[in-house]
Amino acid sequence: MLRLPEAHRDLFKKPFGTLYGNIDELLARLEGRAVYAVGDVVTHNLLAAGVVPDIAIIDGYTMRLPCNRSPLLQARRLTAKNPPGTITDDLVDAIDAAVRDPPAVIFVDGEEDLAVIPIVLAAPIGAAVLYGQPREGVVLRIVDAPAKQAAASMLDCFVRG
Repeated sequence: MLRLPEAHRDLFKKPFGTLYGNIDELLARLEGRAVYAVGDVVTHNLLAAGVVPDIAIIDGYTMRLPCNRSPLLQARRLTAKNPPGTITDDLVDAIDAAVRDPPAVIFVDGEEDLAVIPIVLAAPIGAAVLYGQPREGVVLRIVDAPAKQAAASMLDCFVRG
């Protein structure tokens, strides 16, 4: 398991991509791409906009409170344990399995907030990764070589154990 030390938490508060006020502002950028959603509200909002994500990573919570908008997707369901502030091998394995054979929903027992890092690393070039930026909107990261390099650099902040 990889754990993010408290000293590095602030590095992960700025958007890892382009911040949009809402899903509608970025829908045109999703056309023709694999769409990967991290978070219950982002997934719910995509579905409400008529976009079914190829992969959704959800935990049943939003901003640490139970989410009453957890999406019900008709897709293969995977589960992964992932305590807050970590990226577990269990989560990485579930992401790898989902990317190999979409569509899939990964239900996280714990917290999915940091899943954006391993999903960018696992995603094919050109995929769209979306996640919520609390109280600000939704972040879109199109996967390219710089995105993968940035995600790998972010992983360097973590410690094993």
